[in-house]
Amino acid sequence: MKHILFSRFAIVMAVAFSAAPALVHAQDFQHCSNATSAGRWGFTTNGVLLLPTGPIPVTAVGHFVQDLHGNMEGSQVRSVGGGIAHETFTGTVTTNPDCTAKYKISAYDDSGNLVRTSVLDAVYTDSGRKARVVFESIVLPNGASLPSVLSIDGDKL
Repeated sequence: MKHILFSRFAIVMAVAFSAAPALVHAQDFQHCSNATSAGRWGFTTNGVLLLPTGPIPVTAVGHFVQDLHGNMEGSQVRSVGGGIAHETFTGTVTTNPDCTAKYKISAYDDSGNLVRTSVLDAVYTDSGRKARVVFESIVLPNGASLPSVLSIDGDKL
C-alpha cells in the first residue's frame, strides 16, 4: 500500500514539475497594454450597495468602446433596487503590463447630469478577450461615498 501511494505521489510530482517551466514560460510572455484592452466591449454588473437601511441589489447590462489611448464611452441600463435607469458614461483606463487595469468612470443620466463617479479595478483574461472587474469606489456628485460589493464580467465583442 505504501509503495502504491508513493508511486502515485511520484507521478503527480513529476507531472507538476514538468509542467511548471511551461507555466512560468507562458507568464513571461504575458504582456498587456491599452492596445490589448482597446475595442468594443459588452458587460454585466451584479452585486449590492451597502446602505445603512440594508443591502440594495444592483444589476446592469451595457456596452462601451475604448480607444488605444484608454479613453472610453458607452451606455448601460441599470436597476438599483428595482428602479430602472438608462445611463451614458465616459472614462479612462490605464492597463498595466501584468494585465491588471484601473478604470475611472463618470456616469450621466438621460439629461446629461452627472450621477456618480467610480473607480474600478480589472484583470484581463483569455488573451485580453475577457475582463473581470470590481468596484473600488462610488462617489455621488455631493461627495457622498456608496459602499458596495459590485462586480462586472466583460467580453470583447
